Parts: sequence; C-alpha cells; structure tokens
Amino acid sequence: MEKHNKHTGNALVLIVDDVEVNREILNEIVTDMGYDTALAQSGAEALEKVREKLPDLVLSDISMPEMDGYELCRRLKANVKTRDIPIIFISAFDKTSDIVKGFELGGGDYITKPFIPELVKARVNVHLKLHEATRSITETNRRLHASVNEQVRQMEQERRGVLYALVGVASENSQYGKVYIERMRYNCRILAQSMQLSPLFGDVISDHYVDTVELAAPLCDIGNIGVPIDILQKTSALNDEEWEIMRRHTLIGAKLLGDLNVANDYNDFMQISMDIAHYHHENWDGSGYPEGKKGDDIPLAAQIVAMSGMFCALTENRSFRSSYSREEALDIMHKEAEQKFNPDIFNIFCKVARQLR
Repeated sequence: MEKHNKHTGNALVLIVDDVEVNREILNEIVTDMGYDTALAQSGAEALEKVREKLPDLVLSDISMPEMDGYELCRRLKANVKTRDIPIIFISAFDKTSDIVKGFELGGGDYITKPFIPELVKARVNVHLKLHEATRSITETNRRLHASVNEQVRQMEQERRGVLYALVGVASENSQYGKVYIERMRYNCRILAQSMQLSPLFGDVISDHYVDTVELAAPLCDIGNIGVPIDILQKTSALNDEEWEIMRRHTLIGAKLLGDLNVANDYNDFMQISMDIAHYHHENWDGSGYPEGKKGDDIPLAAQIVAMSGMFCALTENRSFRSSYSREEALDIMHKEAEQKFNPDIFNIFCKVARQLR
C-alpha cells in the first residue's frame, strides 16, 4: 500500500519499480524525509499516476517488463506538461553506457542498487531543490515580460540569486567552497581588466564585459549539481567511466543555463554564463572537452575563467595535496601554456600575477 506523509503541500515523489521490496525501501526513505509519495509497479501505472497528479520528482527503475524506465522517460519528456519533471534512474547496473543513455534521454541522475539511504536522500533533495528553483524561475520569467524596466532589473537579480544558490549546492558537493569561488571571481576581473588595456583585446572587452564576466564566472561548474556526489568527492584518481561522467558537467551546466535563457529574454549575462559553463575545459590546442574547440573558437570568457580557475585551484589546499605557492603555480601553468592557453592572454596573466589572490 502507498504511504503518504501526514503533512500537506509537500513535494510529491513518484516511485516506479516492478519489485515490491524496492518500492517499499524507497518509499520508507523518501517519506522519512518528509515528502509525499506515489508508488507504481510499471511504466503504464506510472503514467496513470502522473495523469492523476503531477509529481515533483520521479524515481524510476530501468529494467521493467513491457515499458522500461527509458521508455517511460521518453514519454514524460515528450509531453509539454511533464517534460520538466526531473527523473532519477534506479538500477542494479552501473555501466557507463547505461548512465550516459539515461542522461541523453533527459534523466537528471542515476542511483544504483542496493540503495544507500544517505545517498538516496542527498540526490532526492538536490533534484527537488533544482526543480523548485527552475519552476520558480519559469514563473518569474512569465511575470518579467509584463514588467517595466525597473522590474526587469529586479527579476534579473533574483534569477542570479537562484543561480548562485545552485552554485552553492554544487560547491558543497565538490572539493571547493566559497573562498575558491570569490577568489576566482576576483581574479577573472583582474585579468579581464588587464586585457582591456591591451591593444590585442581592447576593442572587444568593455567595462560592461568585465563586470559580466566577474558575475558569470562562479557559474562555470554549476553543472556539478548533476554529477554523483561520490565522484565529485573522490580523493583518488577517477577511472575512465567516472571521468566520462564527470566531463558531462559542462553539458549539464550549459543545458541548465540554456533552459533558463528563454525566448525573447536574451542578455549578456546569460549568454556569457552559458559560454563559460560549456567551454571552460576546452584547450587552446583543441585537446579539451566537451567539443575539442581550439584557438579563437573558444569563447573569450571561457578562456579567462579557465586560466583563473586553474591558478585558484593550484594555490588552494585540497584533500589530496597542499597548496602551491604563487610562483610554483605559475611555473606549472607555464609548462602547460602552449597546450591549454592563448599565449597572449597567458602573458598578460603572468604580468598581473602579483595582483591575484
């Protein structure tokens, strides 16, 4: 039988699994968090439950008879009324191909069996918060178009606040915190301002561009919100499968920001934020990811953030090493400069290194 939390107005989580014991375990975990649940033992029953009441999150097994979890995801994402509901796949299989297929179909996360209650709770909380934030932003955008200019500016501040809140969630799950984010933001500003004074970049970098890069820089790793916590917090080297999943944070971040940059709502902040999230791991020689862009095909803002981010990472203590000094960090970056960085930007970076935090 289904269990429902006694409180009203809570988020509703739909649990779909053809094995009763799995449904009951997940039901107990989710209701213990204070959320309402609905249970379905098949994809067809899940669609009926969705028609009765839209859930805020779906936990769906992959391997089910007649309609598997992938097909259920396809149908939900094809319907305008249900396409924004986040879906977390649950499965006993953890092959990279299975995980990647789930992401390609629109799934937001992947949990393997046997269930670890703490891990399930963490994933459910993150995606419910993200769903609520996205829903709030969508409603904000609807009102935004009917507002006067002052209201538009106010809503943009609110949107940035939501995005920064999501960055906070992502950073809490990663190995860096607020100090790292503030240092990177500051260093991006110093580098952009210095480039503005160079005849090589003065024509393309305005005061407004400097301000926007500074505001957008912290959003570079917002896609980490869709990466499993155990991968983000792993202190040893990632294996090939984990690395492939980790690299997808650039695509997840760009998609999240792209979804928020709705039609007729173009602005520099959102476009530059998308460029940064998508391309900050591209390398000057084309050896980076996710698209292997090279040279000037890499957006300038992404190049600025990549350089500043590497410096901040090297000069910060991490769980697996102590911080490098400013000089040591620059020496490491110099050895990789021809591969990673635009040499003209790196020369400017080295000249202003003493101003960096």
